[in-house]
Amino acid sequence: MCGIAGLMRADGAPPQAATLDKLVGALAHRGPDGFGRYVSGPVGLVQTRLAIIDLATGDQPFHEPGGAALVANGEIYNYLELRGELQGVNFATQSDCELPLHLYRRLGLGYTSKLRGMYAIAIHDPEADRLILSRDPFGIKPLYYVENAEGFAFASEPAVLIRAGLVKASVDPQRRNELLQLQFTTGRETALAGIRRVLPGETLVISQGRIVERHRQEALPQGKPYVIDEATALARLDAVLEDSVRMHQRSDVPYGMFLSGGVDSSAILSLMARLNTRPVLAYTAGFPETGVRDERDHARKVAHALGARHVEVEFTESDFWTLLPEIAAAMDDPAADYAIMPTYKLAREAKREVKVILCGEGGDELFGGYGRYRSVMRPWWRGGRTLRARGALERLGVLRVDLAGWRDGIAAAEATEATAGRTRVQVAQAVDFADWMPHDLLTKLDRCLMAHGVEGRTPFLDPEVAKFAFRLPDNLKIRKGVGKWLLRHWLDAQLPEADAFSRKRGFTVPVARWIARRGGALGPLVAASPAIAEICLPGRVEKLFREADDKHKGFAAWILLFYALWHRVHIQGLAPSGDVFESLAA
Repeated sequence: MCGIAGLMRADGAPPQAATLDKLVGALAHRGPDGFGRYVSGPVGLVQTRLAIIDLATGDQPFHEPGGAALVANGEIYNYLELRGELQGVNFATQSDCELPLHLYRRLGLGYTSKLRGMYAIAIHDPEADRLILSRDPFGIKPLYYVENAEGFAFASEPAVLIRAGLVKASVDPQRRNELLQLQFTTGRETALAGIRRVLPGETLVISQGRIVERHRQEALPQGKPYVIDEATALARLDAVLEDSVRMHQRSDVPYGMFLSGGVDSSAILSLMARLNTRPVLAYTAGFPETGVRDERDHARKVAHALGARHVEVEFTESDFWTLLPEIAAAMDDPAADYAIMPTYKLAREAKREVKVILCGEGGDELFGGYGRYRSVMRPWWRGGRTLRARGALERLGVLRVDLAGWRDGIAAAEATEATAGRTRVQVAQAVDFADWMPHDLLTKLDRCLMAHGVEGRTPFLDPEVAKFAFRLPDNLKIRKGVGKWLLRHWLDAQLPEADAFSRKRGFTVPVARWIARRGGALGPLVAASPAIAEICLPGRVEKLFREADDKHKGFAAWILLFYALWHRVHIQGLAPSGDVFESLAA
């Protein structure tokens, strides 16, 4: 796990050392255990290392006899199996990330088809005069780029490209509209104008500072649901999940997991307890003295049943006001998801004892857990609805003008993912995998953990798990109005204490309540933000914050507050300065 960056100049000149120095400095938080640099002709690559596997000899860049070099951010979980298949290769290290370089020499641009893992990889092949960038199919590891007259540059985080002087910070209005209405952005473009994403599963080929080829490896299999009986499905589920968790525990450093108390994280902990001889270290967030839904009691029960060492981390109203500015600064590719806050504090606590965290991201999306999946099964006259049809700021009267085009990206994904044979549930799942998963949930996980030098791993987001789960029949995902039917059935048998079929309590951060308590003082500060004043009516914003105890208004107020703080750091270039009030007033 690391941070990577680099560039290829269009004029053929070597990259400037000062620019590479800036890239390394801006990536330092992603890899405090060392750094590497590579320069060949017009190409420069840098890497900052968070040492997880092969602590002694795994420094990058890696080289191979044909002259190619690699830097990578991620983990290749099946590296041991693949090393056994590559006969005649003399590996220089025991690192999992050396393997893709030799696979590239054997298989060319199709080398990623063999990989099980999360990764963002850069390979320079001087003989072929090309730079190759690849990202894992789920988009677990981030990768961004800029392409302009000077050439091509890339980095693990968009803020790195700005701090290195490779692009100026400005807002893309279309993606801003998406962020404010959806809480995340879609597609290749980011909220930072001119900075684009390497899409999940994409491999780019760059020559003379220009993208010349694009290839894509899909995360989800094509085709209609296959036929399988429940007993067979349960047996296969057990085998495929155990295999994935075993792979995701490969590490030369201590690891733990995030336990929300829900079905997904309880399933992961159950398998970790099965596979480990020592108690698993499990972290749970809670919100004391708020009265909101809190899973700590349930998580405590699950942890006790499995013999886990349970650490409860409280996220308080004081934490909200104190930590939010630095959290917004960490989320350079913005996602206004209030779960970033407990995730950030959990990572800060986990850093004390571990460098790797497993979590349950992807379980809802693969096994049909969300209520919106149940809704799309019904025709409109029986309550079925279009996904994400209503924006967060709609019907509140705060906007100067409508935020046009905010649903275009979702609509494009819906059209793309509605392939032959897929059910309506599968299409809804695939749409979530196109944007919601990589550009909200996984961005949140990456930035919050990497801000503290901790690696996040997601056993549900594994090619073998996806191959099994995505094409399950709809009635093994959703039955009798209950989502994740098969996964619940499996967990109920493995761990009755998990109450797998009990009504989901959910995970709610009481942001609306906290904002409402101080809305009178907070509203004018948010309304005065240049980011907000450009698109909103100040008086209406102040009124919105005074009425934030309403669920819809409270969520809208949260998004405007997050955007104001994000804009202050990433567009205005102002570092966090104290708590929320001090930062907005500075």
